[in-house]
Amino acid sequence: MREITISEDAMRMISQFENLTGAGARDCVVDDKFGRILFVINPGEMGLAIGKRGAGVKKASDDFGKKVEVVEYNPDKAQFIRNCFLPVQVMTVTFQEDDDGEVAYVEVSSGDRGLAIGKEGRNIIKAKKLAFRQFDIINVELKQDEEEEERLEDGRL
Repeated sequence: MREITISEDAMRMISQFENLTGAGARDCVVDDKFGRILFVINPGEMGLAIGKRGAGVKKASDDFGKKVEVVEYNPDKAQFIRNCFLPVQVMTVTFQEDDDGEVAYVEVSSGDRGLAIGKEGRNIIKAKKLAFRQFDIINVELKQDEEEEERLEDGRL
């Protein structure tokens, strides 16, 4: 596991988030590009973080003045990456070393591909940022299914 450096501002936000929701957070990333704050929540505390009907996350979003998104930590890197993509059902997560480090390849059904990527790539970017901070994974990529690859090669996509 990678050692994470948390800034003073991030520590303040984690403390504020914990006071608002009652859930423990182990990391906080401010994503100015998409106007959001990403919190990595302690295992088993997602219910507290989200709250009834999303009240916890809504309250935190209102308090911070930015959208708040939460991902549950898991010491198993494949499960953590799955958690980054929820509610998308991830079929497989595989890892491969390249010259720069470890890359995660995520397979989702073709119907969930757009949701996995997210508007302007925000979901895949979230997974990349958090996987790097938590596990030193240098990239997260969506795998194309074989049918899609064949259509790309044939120029039918």
